[in-house]
Amino acid sequence: MKIVCSELYEKQLKEILESMLEFDYKATKSFKSYLDTIIVNIPTKSKKYKKSIFFDDEKIKDVEHQGLRIPFYIDEENDVYLILGISKIVT
Repeated sequence: MKIVCSELYEKQLKEILESMLEFDYKATKSFKSYLDTIIVNIPTKSKKYKKSIFFDDEKIKDVEHQGLRIPFYIDEENDVYLILGISKIVT
């Protein structure tokens, strides 16, 4: 399985990390490191994630991490996991 991040995800993540950096470099670095671990493990743990609340498609699921939601698409034909974006969870 291959993991691919969309341009939207990269842009949104950059904005989130930049805003976090203003407060605490070490915490931002730790957050990014743990987030990378979650992303790398998506192929082995994808069944534990629920269908995305943003899309009406069983192949799109959400990962929730520290108040953020990361939707990803499972492309079984091409053996790819596509990270679609990252956004704050609004309650």
